[in-house]
Amino acid sequence: MKYIAIMATYLLATVTASAHGISDADKQGILEGGNLEYIKLGATHMLTGYDHLLFLFGVMFFLTRFGDIVKFITAFTLGHCVTLVFATLLHIKANFYLVDAVIALTVCYKAFDNLDGFKKYIGVQPPNLLGAVTLFGLIHGFGLSTRLQQLPLGHDGLVLRILSFNLGVEVGQIVALSGMWVLLAGWRMTASFTKFSKVANAGLMFAGLLLLLMQLHSYQHARFTDEFPMNKDEHFQIHENLEHNRDLPPSDTSTNSQDTL
Repeated sequence: MKYIAIMATYLLATVTASAHGISDADKQGILEGGNLEYIKLGATHMLTGYDHLLFLFGVMFFLTRFGDIVKFITAFTLGHCVTLVFATLLHIKANFYLVDAVIALTVCYKAFDNLDGFKKYIGVQPPNLLGAVTLFGLIHGFGLSTRLQQLPLGHDGLVLRILSFNLGVEVGQIVALSGMWVLLAGWRMTASFTKFSKVANAGLMFAGLLLLLMQLHSYQHARFTDEFPMNKDEHFQIHENLEHNRDLPPSDTSTNSQDTL
């Protein structure tokens, strides 16, 4: 049981870190590259932030009119731009694992809404979708801000760096949305779309719940190390190996991982 717990911990930590972590290499690149590096990092962060992508996929799932897609995505974009810019400028911080846990809940919410859960299981009309998407955009923007504030931002040109990161996020979002639109448009033309839409949204909800558990696990990992079913030295060794592996070439990473396990 001890080694199963260690392996499960290592797996969850690996997946969570790959979702949102900002590596030392990225931080060094920001220091050396300036605003273009912030744009690149913002785009990469959006394209690898699968909690953001899952939420956007849920929002777009049943939208067929281009005007509706523009309306909802604009509301989401405005929301996350507001909190990304102002939370970073005002140095408003929160534990990023907890913020990402709330973002995971937004994925669950949208999947539940797509499954018509409010009418079927609660017996009420669903909340206004445009308002909900705007609110969730604010939450997602705060999540992005918690990660951006991990960087050595400094004071000179701070606003421009934040705007550069935000521009990168928007570029990444446009790329992701374009891929989702093509995928969904093609799928809607097949008979399987209606047949499997419930399965797809149930899977979306499961993914949101998994992300929620991962973020809560990471939060507990960071705050309550001594309470895990392994001693403190083993616990920290796992995280040290994880951070080391992320900076190694693929061949070296596999070798180091085998040694760890």
